[in-house]
Amino acid sequence: MSQPQSQPAPALDALHHVALQVEDVARAVSWYTAHLRCEVSWQDSTWALLRFANVSLALVLPGQHPPHVAFAVEGAERHGALKTHRDGTRSVYIHDSEGNAVECMDPASLGEG
Repeated sequence: MSQPQSQPAPALDALHHVALQVEDVARAVSWYTAHLRCEVSWQDSTWALLRFANVSLALVLPGQHPPHVAFAVEGAERHGALKTHRDGTRSVYIHDSEGNAVECMDPASLGEG
């Protein structure tokens, strides 16, 4: 008699980026790239995305985006309608039990899913 095969556990969601609010995106990018080893994945006058070995850091202007953590979440649309952003990623913002902003990103839009 053989043992029933157990289903593999679903993959854990992955932290994609943390977003910090800054007053001057260009100045903040200059500081981070001068002091830390990272690459600029995207930058304009209102936000930037810096890639590190294990996670990305978004630098955003107050009023444009809330400070938040972003996860690549399979089935992100179950949290609400996904919005397509200018970089082609799709996500929805929700709030945790303590009021912190959490961005649920569609992994397929990241080229990772």
